[in-house]
Amino acid sequence: MSLVRRFARPLLAAPFVYGGVDQLRKPDRKTDGGGPIIPALKGLSVGPVTLPSDDAGLVRLNGALMTTAGLALAVGKAPRVSSAVLAASLVPTTLTGHRFWEAPDAKTRQQQLVQALKNAALFGGLLIATVDTQGKPGLAWRAEHAAKQTQRTAKVASVAGSAVAKRAARKARKSAKRAQKKLEKALD
Repeated sequence: MSLVRRFARPLLAAPFVYGGVDQLRKPDRKTDGGGPIIPALKGLSVGPVTLPSDDAGLVRLNGALMTTAGLALAVGKAPRVSSAVLAASLVPTTLTGHRFWEAPDAKTRQQQLVQALKNAALFGGLLIATVDTQGKPGLAWRAEHAAKQTQRTAKVASVAGSAVAKRAARKARKSAKRAQKKLEKALD
């Protein structure tokens, strides 16, 4: 891992870990400003998962997601997935907690706007972290490259004699297996 990633990931994760722990410990502090977002999420079913039907439960769930994904990002475990989870959790968090357009006065509006913009900047950083392949070719490129290599090997096999064809076919199978293992490893 590069030196920049070693420092950047924990720094990007820090506000999420801190905020997530705070939401787990004191969920009632975050339940009063939800506007229309929290009622819309109460009891919502997402696939096999049903979200909590109480405000504090939703806040705790968000806190658990933020803490877990933040820690994973900080230590570099599944950084792309954890970044995507944090980015997804940031949207409802920002819409519920920093509704600057509803602020009663100019000072509060300014404070909430600054927080919303800070979250927008974090969202941008998380999007970059979500697509960061750490200098390695992306999954699509690797799959395409493996397919082309297999086609080249098969073409050589069809032109060459029987013994050469068998050898080339073996190499093609090995190449395909290596490509499949790379894909599986990349998905982990």
